[in-house]
Amino acid sequence: MPARSAALVPDLGPVETAALLATGTPYGDGLLHRAAGSASAAAWLRDPRPQAGRLVAHSLAAAARALRALHGVPLPPGPQPLPPPGVRRLREWAAGTAPLAPAAARLRRRAREVWGEGRTERLLGWADDAVRASGPGGPVVPLHGWASTGSLVPPRSRGRVALLTGEDLGAGRRELDLGWMLGDLVELAWSSPLHRAAGESAGLLSVTDLQRVFLGAYEADGSDTDGRVGRRHGGAGREGGDPGPAGPVYDPVAVGRCAVLRVVTHMRDFATYCEWSDELLDYLAFTAELIDEEGRRAVPRGVS
Repeated sequence: MPARSAALVPDLGPVETAALLATGTPYGDGLLHRAAGSASAAAWLRDPRPQAGRLVAHSLAAAARALRALHGVPLPPGPQPLPPPGVRRLREWAAGTAPLAPAAARLRRRAREVWGEGRTERLLGWADDAVRASGPGGPVVPLHGWASTGSLVPPRSRGRVALLTGEDLGAGRRELDLGWMLGDLVELAWSSPLHRAAGESAGLLSVTDLQRVFLGAYEADGSDTDGRVGRRHGGAGREGGDPGPAGPVYDPVAVGRCAVLRVVTHMRDFATYCEWSDELLDYLAFTAELIDEEGRRAVPRGVS
């Protein structure tokens, strides 16, 4: 992790309601992260017990507060950090501008058949929009880059929620981090029998419930968390362009589109690192639906 990127990560130790942004230390070819739990939120989401869902909801709220704090850190002068690697991988795959593993190349050919040129171009446009400023309401901010239930670690008993952070740090619009986490939940609602049946199970939180918790915590906590972190970064409580509690914190349309980017990136990565599976054909049909609806299912009505 470049030192310049690491310097953007705020110390959230004093902010007890926020997840710790656990940056880790170099270990072999990767990073070693320390957390108070032994399983990710993604693993807990496979547990049918109601208390597991409540633990995940608590962790999502803590992650939202941590992301709001990270997004409030001003970018330093000089060259802007690159977009997160996930977006770059997605764009290279969809545009065909980089060598691909055999299964990923096969997936791209099938995507062209199933999606058509129009959907592919829309996806590429959304990827570009996610990493560049969009007027005063959509500034470029530091991004976690891979905010997901797989990188979110609830505490086993005592301790803080941890959001593993580091290798995917970058810059872009805040909606990319929000959509990345929500896209994870959208995929879960589609792929998991447990969560498809959540509405029929007493006490089990639905994916929509979890989405509301996450976005609600992001919206509500800005005036508190941003202010505290801002004082440690030169006294600026909010970055330029953030209208604060009186105005919208994020663009829900952009969040939905970024959720689609997350699901497609996961599909692309699976083909690259796990070889071909016919399950990818189901993903192509599913992502075609998501592109057509612009990921609206990721942002429940009434949240923003």
